[in-house]
Amino acid sequence: MKHIARKRFGQHFLTDQGIIEGIVHAIAPKAGQAMVEIGPGLAALTQPLVERLGRLTVIELDRDLARQLREHPQLNVVESDVLKVDFRQLAETAGAQGQKLRVVGNLPYNISTPILFHLLDAVDVIEDQHFMLQKEVIDRMVASPATSDYGRLSVMLQWRYAMENVLFVPPQSFDPPPRVDSAVVRMVPHAVPVALDVKLLSELVQVAFSQRRKLLRHTLGQWLAARAFGGVFDVQRRAEEVPVAEYVALAQALAG
Repeated sequence: MKHIARKRFGQHFLTDQGIIEGIVHAIAPKAGQAMVEIGPGLAALTQPLVERLGRLTVIELDRDLARQLREHPQLNVVESDVLKVDFRQLAETAGAQGQKLRVVGNLPYNISTPILFHLLDAVDVIEDQHFMLQKEVIDRMVASPATSDYGRLSVMLQWRYAMENVLFVPPQSFDPPPRVDSAVVRMVPHAVPVALDVKLLSELVQVAFSQRRKLLRHTLGQWLAARAFGGVFDVQRRAEEVPVAEYVALAQALAG
């Protein structure tokens, strides 16, 4: 399949067979599972996945690639911007009744974070997610408190997913090679989610990390005071020192 990578789509095509096998091994696809691949590109990952699954739904924005992918009889091709795709609807059509989606993909690095938040809206119909992303983004996703990588993205994903970095992917694994290291992350939704106002959590976390070098009393402390918060929360810390569970508990206390 001959195709020139398009910069506007952030296209970098995976070509390293060893890395491809490593990703497929990490995903461990099984026949009959409902899986969706975001950004299949030249089908490097698509082919070994569909061989094991029997059927695969792919989401591709590039019109030329989508046309070529439609020639594969075992693929259901959704030609669309992934941010406009209704994953709840896909869950109803891609698998057996009640079956949750497994989502995989080599995400465009320029819109990877919006895609992660878009999928968060449909997390209850998703079994797991395996994504190749810029390594520094994954470092932030899986970061522990009191580290420089720990931030808003860490909190907003870790409250809902168990995550791990499962594979390092060097630039030479792609054509054309990106200027950054990549990695593969596994994201498994927590079985019993916390009851939470996600917008409220997002707002308070954004305020907390707005000036991460300062103590929270300068940012989140003032925000809490403006809401007449009467509970207990230690603002004599920096945002990066507060564990995910404490941010979640604070959001619950504010909502209650």
